Amino acid sequence: MKPTIYDVAQAAGVSIATVSKVINGTGRISEKTRNHVLSVMDQLKYQPSMVASALTGKSTFTIGLTIPDLANPFFAEIARAVEDRGHEYGFNVFICSTDNDPEREIRYYSLLTQKRVDGIIVATRIQNDQFLKKLISQNIPIALITNEMPTLAVDTVMVDDFLGGYQAGNYLAELGHRHIAIIAEDLVNKSNLERIRGCKQAMMAAAVEFDDRLLAVGEFTVQSGKEAMLRLLELDDRPSAVFACNDLLAIGAIQAARERGLHMPHDLSVIGFDNTVLATIIDPPLTTIGQPIQEIGRQAIDLLVQEIKGEKSLKQRVVLLPELVVRSSCMPKEPIEIP
Repeated sequence: MKPTIYDVAQAAGVSIATVSKVINGTGRISEKTRNHVLSVMDQLKYQPSMVASALTGKSTFTIGLTIPDLANPFFAEIARAVEDRGHEYGFNVFICSTDNDPEREIRYYSLLTQKRVDGIIVATRIQNDQFLKKLISQNIPIALITNEMPTLAVDTVMVDDFLGGYQAGNYLAELGHRHIAIIAEDLVNKSNLERIRGCKQAMMAAAVEFDDRLLAVGEFTVQSGKEAMLRLLELDDRPSAVFACNDLLAIGAIQAARERGLHMPHDLSVIGFDNTVLATIIDPPLTTIGQPIQEIGRQAIDLLVQEIKGEKSLKQRVVLLPELVVRSSCMPKEPIEIP
């Protein structure tokens, strides 16, 4: 049987109230007594019940994080940043990978509420705002990452997607490219729409006309980027450059170009978005729009913990700036020769 708080009190020769104060860090207890009780807890391998703490109105020091895919380097780095920052505050983080499945997402939210988490960080595409509204009505602090829902009273941490798209389009235009394609994850996600809009705006400012046939849409995978690029390469007037709305799509585009016998970046310039670790190990190293991933995770935890502790009442919208990271996957426009 697992030891109980009563076992700890009896073994330590103190009252249950004293053990409770040690566990919760409350009340006046001498350092000697505190250390003695902690030593007994360690000997008995006693673990306080987080659920019991929640039922008495105390913090469980746990936070939930929902992400679409832990295998995706961007979200893996987000999860690591959130977890590291959470540990600095003394919080454990439950990471839930939803695979963008609405039913799975709801099951995770239900599980997290059953576990009495102190708050939830949502880094998934918002597919059920009604359920999030229900969580908010239950006074569960919520923070959004990389998403924005103006209808929800929650803290939001995101990057300026429009600016990032503009930086990508402007860079390719400055290199002399006039036939620029865009590969996007989908046309529902607001982040994607803003990146596309920013790229088009930069092209317009550089007097570069955008051909709607050069917009290819897929999923958030390398394979989807590859398939989209292969479709673009079938066009009579092939693009000389591609802006992919995330690094996975950009890597897929590079793979497709190589499969068609193109030499990178001489025959095709590719720029991504995110600046994940994959951008540094692909050949050629990927020029990309860097998101401050670590800062996104830190800011989200900071805002959530402040709300959990009652240190703020107003919701905040934090917009961080992206940065063009130049590597070797882009070069000035030269004629394309395809076998």
